[in-house]
Amino acid sequence: MDSYRETLVGAFVLLGLVCVAWMTIKLGRMEFFAPQGFELTARFDSASGLRVGADVEIAGVPVGRVAAISLDADPARTQAVVRLRLNEDFKLSDDSTASIRTSGLIGDKYISISRGGSEHILAAGDEMTETESSVDLGTLIGKYAFGGV
Repeated sequence: MDSYRETLVGAFVLLGLVCVAWMTIKLGRMEFFAPQGFELTARFDSASGLRVGADVEIAGVPVGRVAAISLDADPARTQAVVRLRLNEDFKLSDDSTASIRTSGLIGDKYISISRGGSEHILAAGDEMTETESSVDLGTLIGKYAFGGV
């Protein structure tokens, strides 16, 4: 009887550990297998507050994630280069606009894409040329407070 109870407790603990591991992976947005989809790049004058793993949305629906953020290797430019990993079935025209937005007043940053009307579809590795950096709320309030607006 005691060994049955010990086996049952052990199975319950093991199931609990599996559930905790699954939740950690899901909430941490980890990818163990080869990531699906294709990548595009976009250049922003400022990517302040944007993080790797942030959502890429169109019309409020997630269609991908931010894969990487780096500084442009060309010393003549001071722009942030953002690599976007989009779902493989997602098609985007070359005149679409990528904007850095904030969810709520002081929430997380994400990329919002507005579709264009061009017939030319971007392929994997292409660059989005139409971008809008985020508005820095602290700088805007500072300018207003000190009469710069």
